Amino acid sequence: MDELSKLPPIAWILIGAAAAFGFAFAWAWRWYRKYRARKALRAAVTAGCADHVVDMLVPDGMGGGFHVDYLLLTLRGVVVIDMRDVRGNIFGGDQMAEWTVIDGPRRFTFTNPQSALYDRIAAVKAVAGDVPVEGRIVFTRRGRFPKGLPKWTLMIDALRAEFPAAEFETPAESVARYGEGWQRLKDAVKPSFMVDMR
Repeated sequence: MDELSKLPPIAWILIGAAAAFGFAFAWAWRWYRKYRARKALRAAVTAGCADHVVDMLVPDGMGGGFHVDYLLLTLRGVVVIDMRDVRGNIFGGDQMAEWTVIDGPRRFTFTNPQSALYDRIAAVKAVAGDVPVEGRIVFTRRGRFPKGLPKWTLMIDALRAEFPAAEFETPAESVARYGEGWQRLKDAVKPSFMVDMR
C-alpha cells in the first residue's frame, strides 16, 4: 500500500485512462458482436423475400397495435414472422397453454405463441386486403424441439426452404399482384420500439 501512495499523479492518470480504455473497448466489442449477430439474423430471415419491414406496429383496428418482428413480401404473399431466441430444449404443442424450456438445470415456461401469431395475421390481413397472409414462429439455433415442432413453428435454417428465394424481377406479375396491398400495409405500420426476441 505504501508503494501505491508513492506513485506520482501522472501514473494515477495513466492507470485511470487504461482502465477507462479497457472498459470502453470491452463494451464496444460486446456491442459489435450483438450488432453482427442481429445483422446475420436479419439476413437469414429476409433472404427469400422481395421486400420486408422490421419491428413494426400493425394497427389492431381499436387504436392500438400488434408488434411484429418481421413482415416479408414473398411469392406466396405476406409472411408474419414472430422471432424467438430461446436457449435449450423446448417442449410445446398446439393444445398446450404453456411451452416448457429445459436448459441444463434451468427450467421455465412461456405462453404458447400461436394465438398471438393468429392475432397478428388477422391484423395484417385487415390492412393488406386480398393479399394472402401467413405466419411463422421462428426459433434461432439456440433452441431445439426434441419432440417435434408445433404447427406454424420453424427453425431459422428451415425458413429459406419454406419460403425460397426467387427471381422477383423476372416474373414481375407474381409479386406485382400483391404490390398494392403490400404498399397499403407499409403505409399503415409504425416503428415499434419493443425490440426483444423473447
